[in-house]
Amino acid sequence: MSARKRVAILISGRGSNMAALIEAATEPDFPAEIALVVSNRPDAKGLEFATARGIATAIVDHRAFASREAFEAALQAKLAEARIDIVCLAGFLRMFTASFVEPWRGRMLNIHPSLLPEFKGLDTHARALAANAKIHGCTVHFVVPELDSGPIVLQARVPVVEGDDADSLAERVLAAEHRIYPAALKLVAEGKVKGI
Repeated sequence: MSARKRVAILISGRGSNMAALIEAATEPDFPAEIALVVSNRPDAKGLEFATARGIATAIVDHRAFASREAFEAALQAKLAEARIDIVCLAGFLRMFTASFVEPWRGRMLNIHPSLLPEFKGLDTHARALAANAKIHGCTVHFVVPELDSGPIVLQARVPVVEGDDADSLAERVLAAEHRIYPAALKLVAEGKVKGI
């Protein structure tokens, strides 16, 4: 097998999708290794999970920088230092400028809790319920400068059931996210799916 791709996961909180990616990468034939977990929040719970599994972590606190560009430059320096090939966003609650995204085009993934292009942005589960959607789900896509608009790698459909509220729907969608994110990373790391 060719060398495993070096992956950085960016988180802002508990990092449940991060955990799913880390677990998948423990398989000997998985084509990527999780080389770094970076958070923009020093108190992100996911950092403890990664550290406990021997994965390098870093904190780049966006509040410590005078501009978005300065924050992104510090983040890029961490990624370069770790020789990262692919970046996975996993609940990373910051928007990037085009100048940060473009060099990573085709090498940066995000997981979004809807069947894109439906319900871009936030509060997807409540919005799906308000729209009387019968099917909801999640999408792994390549990151481009436009919000939630990059080429789709994988999607999973999740039925909306009677009595669902935003929390119950979110729980079932999250379980689907944990299935498809590792599968999507595998496809990209193997070169079977390209974002450009």
